[in-house]
Amino acid sequence: MKPAHFVGRLDKEGTDEETIVNILTQRSNAQRQQLRQQFKSQLGRDLMADVKSEVGGPLEKILLGLLMTPAQFDAKQLQKAIKGTGTDERALIEILTTRTNQEIRAINEAYKEAYHKSLEDDISSDTSGHFKRLLISLIQGNREEGEADLARAMEDAKELCDSTDEDSGSMESKFISILCMRSYPHLRRVFQDYIKLTNRDIEQTIKNDISGDLRNALIAIGESVQLIRNKRNRVHLHGAGTDDKTLIRIMVSRSEIDLMNIRYEFKEMYDASLYSFIEGDTSGDYSKVLLALCAGED
Repeated sequence: MKPAHFVGRLDKEGTDEETIVNILTQRSNAQRQQLRQQFKSQLGRDLMADVKSEVGGPLEKILLGLLMTPAQFDAKQLQKAIKGTGTDERALIEILTTRTNQEIRAINEAYKEAYHKSLEDDISSDTSGHFKRLLISLIQGNREEGEADLARAMEDAKELCDSTDEDSGSMESKFISILCMRSYPHLRRVFQDYIKLTNRDIEQTIKNDISGDLRNALIAIGESVQLIRNKRNRVHLHGAGTDDKTLIRIMVSRSEIDLMNIRYEFKEMYDASLYSFIEGDTSGDYSKVLLALCAGED
């Protein structure tokens, strides 16, 4: 059905919880953007403002998240991670280590438009050390693209291997430089060559020789490189409990990307479906939205 039809429903029935939940959860993000524009054109009102006036709490947060573009939503999550009570390093890592160059650039634009400051400036003022350097590198959106260069991959693997004999600062700098800049296909080859040279996985080296948020970020990059990026999300979901912020962030941001894979791997890891986990831990219309995004029992 065309956006105009749904605007008519919203105008007739109002933006009550049941109506807005049913409409928003049955549409893609692109369709929701069309609906927002049509709503404003036909009625002269802002749909997001109407939603705010009708609902509150976690339900308001997830519905507003669904009405944002992916870049706007990510920008909002990053701003909350930086400006909230204490820095939410886990959210920064989760978002910035899994987005493409194009997505990162769109996030930077959305952040600037919404908060009139650059994302880089806010991250610079709220983080420090090599973790800060890694995040600043990622938000440039300049990761190389393309296939592996076999000769260069071996050189990179040797450089990473040799860096473990250097002081910790030099080692961390080498890992940041290579893992934040090389393309994923290239890094997959680097990791294979690293195993040949050292007889151990690069993740093990990171866990043994690097600590704190930098370690977590480098491991997250490694998971994305090896196409197991859902591991971190499924663990965070299971540990979220009543942490609505984490639950909303993952369900909204991954609902049209890889949520089916997350569902499968969640079941494999915990012997329980993501659907049943949400059903048992949430209630009301908020639960209805989450279950609709989950899109089925496993």
